[in-house]
Amino acid sequence: MADILYIVVPCYNEEAVLPETARRLRAKLESLTASEKISEKSRVLFVNDGSRDSTWSIIEKLHGECPLFSGVNLSRNRGHQNALLAGLMTAKERCDMAISMDADLQDDIDAVDAMVEQYYGGCDIVYGVRSSRQKDTFFKRFTAEAFYRLMNFMGAETVFNHADYRLMSRRALEGLAQFKEVNLFLRGIVPMIGYTTGAVAYERGERFAGESKYPLKKMLSFAMEGVTSLSTKPIRYITILGFLIFLVSILMLIYSVVRWATGDTIIGWASVICSVWAIGGLILLSLGVIGEYIGKIYLETKGRPRFLIREVLEDTDDGEAD
Repeated sequence: MADILYIVVPCYNEEAVLPETARRLRAKLESLTASEKISEKSRVLFVNDGSRDSTWSIIEKLHGECPLFSGVNLSRNRGHQNALLAGLMTAKERCDMAISMDADLQDDIDAVDAMVEQYYGGCDIVYGVRSSRQKDTFFKRFTAEAFYRLMNFMGAETVFNHADYRLMSRRALEGLAQFKEVNLFLRGIVPMIGYTTGAVAYERGERFAGESKYPLKKMLSFAMEGVTSLSTKPIRYITILGFLIFLVSILMLIYSVVRWATGDTIIGWASVICSVWAIGGLILLSLGVIGEYIGKIYLETKGRPRFLIREVLEDTDDGEAD
C-alpha cells in the first residue's frame, strides 16, 4: 500500500496566488495517486500565518470544494518558520512523509516526483536544491550566495542553495519535534536531525503573483537569526579580537616606553583619538552581539509557545468536513 503524503504550504497574504497554487498541487497529487505512488489519503495542508487578506477564506472554500485540501489557521502572525513548523507538526500524526514548499509557485512542483522516489529508496530527508541562479539579478544572486557562505563560515551548517523545499519522513518529523528551541531556523536544524538524506536539483521559477516576503532587510535579519541560533562562533571571534587588541596595546606600550627612554617626544593626538573611537566601536559591537545571545537565552527560558492554532480544517473518519 502506498504511503500518505502531506504537502505543507505556509501562507501569508497569498490571496493572489493561492487558487493557482491549489490547482497545480491538486493536479500533482491526483497524478501521483493515479500512478499509485502515494495514498488516496494524501493531502495539501495550507497554513494561514495570520494573513490580513482573504487567504483563510480561500482555504476554507478550497476545503469545502475538495477533500484534498486541509487547513491550519494560526491565532496570529508568527512568522514563516513557526507557520511551517505548525504545519509539519500537524501533518506528523497524519502522514508517512511531508513536503514543505512556499505558496508562490517558485518551487518546481514536478520535483515532488523525484523526492517521493528517493523517499521510497530509503531517504528520510530529501532537500530541494536550486540547480542555478541564472534567472536572478546579479544583486540577488550575489547576496543569496553570500548568505549561505556567511552561514557556513559562522558555524551554522546549511545546505547550499536550499531554502525550505524538502521532504521529511515521519521519523524525521518526530526527530524535528524533539528540538524545542523558540528561536527557529529550520534550514540549520533539519541537517542536525541526521538519518539518510538525498537531494533533488530543480530550476526555480518566477513568482506567479504577489510580492516577495524576503527583501534584503529581512534576509539580513534572517541570517543573524540563523547564526545566533545555531552557533557560538561570533562570541569566539569576539574573544579572539579582544586578545589581538590586547597584544597590540602591549606592543604600543613597549613602543611608548622606548620612545620616552630615548628622549623622543611622543606625538599623535589624532591617532590616539582614532584608536579610542575604534576600540569604543568594537566594544559596542561586541556588546550588541553578546546581547543578541542573552536575548535568545531569555526567550528560551520563558518557554513560550512557538505557535497557537485557532482552527484546523480536515476530513473526519466518516468523510465529513471538520
